[in-house]
Amino acid sequence: QLVESGGGLVQAGGSLRLACAVSGRTFSSVGVGWFRQAPGKEREFVAAITWNGANSDYAGSVWGRFSISKDDAKNSACLQMNDLKPEDTAVYYCAADSRAFRAVVPTQSEWFKYWGQGTQVTVSS
Repeated sequence: QLVESGGGLVQAGGSLRLACAVSGRTFSSVGVGWFRQAPGKEREFVAAITWNGANSDYAGSVWGRFSISKDDAKNSACLQMNDLKPEDTAVYYCAADSRAFRAVVPTQSEWFKYWGQGTQVTVSS
C-alpha cells in the first residue's frame, strides 16, 4: 500500500528526493515517517510529520539537511535530502501512523502500522 521511489546512487554533497505514494487508503488523517536501515545496523528514525503537516521532527544526524513534507491532495509524502554523506547510505522506508489525528509527531517505529518496501540510497565519497 506504500511505495517508495527516488533512491539511487549519488556523490557526497549531492541531493535526492524520496517519494512515498499510498494506495488503498488516505494520508490526510495520519502522520508519515521515514526510517532507514544500514547494513548490519538496526532501523532508525529519520524524520516524521504530523497528520496536518503542522509539525515535523528529525534525527539529529539529518537536521538541517533533510526536509519532510506531505501532499494530501496527491496522497503522497516526500523526503528531500540535501548535502548527503556516505553515512546516509541505507534502505529508506516510509510509514503511515497507526493512529489518526495524533497530536504529536510520530517518531516511534512501533507507532507505525503501514510500511513500504524500501528504496536504496547509496552515497559515495
